[in-house]
Amino acid sequence: MTRLRSVRSVPAGIALALALQAACARTPAHAAPSEPAQIAEEGAGALVRGEAQAAVLNYTEALKDPALSNDRRAAILNDRGVANIKLGQTRQAFEDFNLAAQLFPEFAAVYNNRGNLLLSLGLPQEAIKDFDRALVLAPGYAAAYNNRAGAYMRLGHVDDAIQDYTHSVRLLPSNPAPLSGRGLAHLSRQRPHAAIRDFSRAVKADARFAAGYRNMAEAKLAVENYDEAIEDLSRSIAFDVNHAESYVLRGRAYLAMRNTASAIKDFTKATELDPKNADAFAERGFAHVLVEAVDEAFGDLNKAIEVDPRSGLAFAYRAYAYKQNDQIDVALRDVEVAQKLSPEAPEVYWVKAEIEEAQGQTQQAIADLKKAQSLRPGYRDARDSLARLGAAPSQTLETEVAGAGIETWRVVARGPEFFAVDDRYPRLSVPLEMMGEGEPKLLEWQLKREPFTGIGTLRFSAGKVAGRRGPEATEFIAVLDLETSKVITIAPHKQGDKTAKWTWESGKVTVASVDGVTDEVDLRISRTKEVAGSGGYSAPPKRVKRKPKTLFELLFN
Repeated sequence: MTRLRSVRSVPAGIALALALQAACARTPAHAAPSEPAQIAEEGAGALVRGEAQAAVLNYTEALKDPALSNDRRAAILNDRGVANIKLGQTRQAFEDFNLAAQLFPEFAAVYNNRGNLLLSLGLPQEAIKDFDRALVLAPGYAAAYNNRAGAYMRLGHVDDAIQDYTHSVRLLPSNPAPLSGRGLAHLSRQRPHAAIRDFSRAVKADARFAAGYRNMAEAKLAVENYDEAIEDLSRSIAFDVNHAESYVLRGRAYLAMRNTASAIKDFTKATELDPKNADAFAERGFAHVLVEAVDEAFGDLNKAIEVDPRSGLAFAYRAYAYKQNDQIDVALRDVEVAQKLSPEAPEVYWVKAEIEEAQGQTQQAIADLKKAQSLRPGYRDARDSLARLGAAPSQTLETEVAGAGIETWRVVARGPEFFAVDDRYPRLSVPLEMMGEGEPKLLEWQLKREPFTGIGTLRFSAGKVAGRRGPEATEFIAVLDLETSKVITIAPHKQGDKTAKWTWESGKVTVASVDGVTDEVDLRISRTKEVAGSGGYSAPPKRVKRKPKTLFELLFN
């Protein structure tokens, strides 16, 4: 069982790091070092070391020099504003940025930093005005693109955010911040494979990026890749041992695999780190129900409701606990409350169906299970319950998209999602994640030759996105392992007049992508030829081991 939390924009710390980086890079030129200049440089050194109070004192002393030029004074005020942000002195920071903008209106970093401050105060619309000004003055300002994207995410303008994150990625292809931000944007658009691609790039850029591993795990939970999600969350915890949400997510992954002992251990750790985390108590309560620890289950579920009386999840799980305890009347009351609080939560419909099954209302139970699965196509509990009741999973109710296939491949729609399927590979279902409006169309199918026998590539159109000169058509390529029936990766191949470069060698494929990032994907290499006319292959060959990832430390992180 998995449940995604709400998607957030890039953490403020990362945005601020980019702002600091940009400010230092764009400080206006000034005269040869003098005593005030040396004092200002000492302030800059203190700021880099995290000694914000010392930085403010040095900058204040340097500003006493009446001979400072306007551009130099603006640069020092800008840096003092950043130091004041670190000290939590919001009013003083605003005063510094405002005065810097008056003295030197062409100083782009001031608008970027003031925009960041406005964003941190929950004023994204005002922040965008400052980011716009920064980008007019400096069209290649990667930090301003990244930060404006964060503001668009706050406003729910996801497509605009993705466009800005992409600009930032092209300018800073090795920086994890815009990659992670774009990954979160894709995740909010129900594009888990695109999200996984960006999060993988982010943690490759910075191997200690705890939030990147955590977000990547969330995307992998969405595609039921529980083993890898647990690995990613373990890495995230190794670099940020006190983050309660990581333990909750890993607990959910363990719970999906019915490893209840490990799940309970993680949920317990989360409650210790964050005693107000209602989800941790609710999930641990559900885990206790599964192992028939009745007293512990009700204790946790009651605690979850005490912490958050509006937790539909807690009421749903408590209803399930009552049902398991043969208290159907009480269970019905709780599931009714859960449905009012969380009308779009698939867990609520699964619990409701379990109660209906206990009452002998099989057809209503099947309808609610299909509703649960429509809300979360990969919901294993709903699928298992449907199978137990002898009903076909809702995902089999699919419609074929006319004219979208190629050769023996067909495109089918399952609710709002599209998949490529082929009867030769019955266990393989390729998600066709759309980047723009419209329906996908398959363009090319290739079976690779030795030494890549057993690997196939499926190229498809994925809609149009906004470009510099108007809408641009996009194409993606899905790389498929036909032996294991797995999607290895889905990579952008073309956007407008830009085309990725693919290099197949040494057990891997390297993709120089259209957004400026180079991806290296390890492949399973088969040593036998494909059986003609079938999807069958010999015993699985050995996989090429992954190379160690490089470490990239984010500036001022």
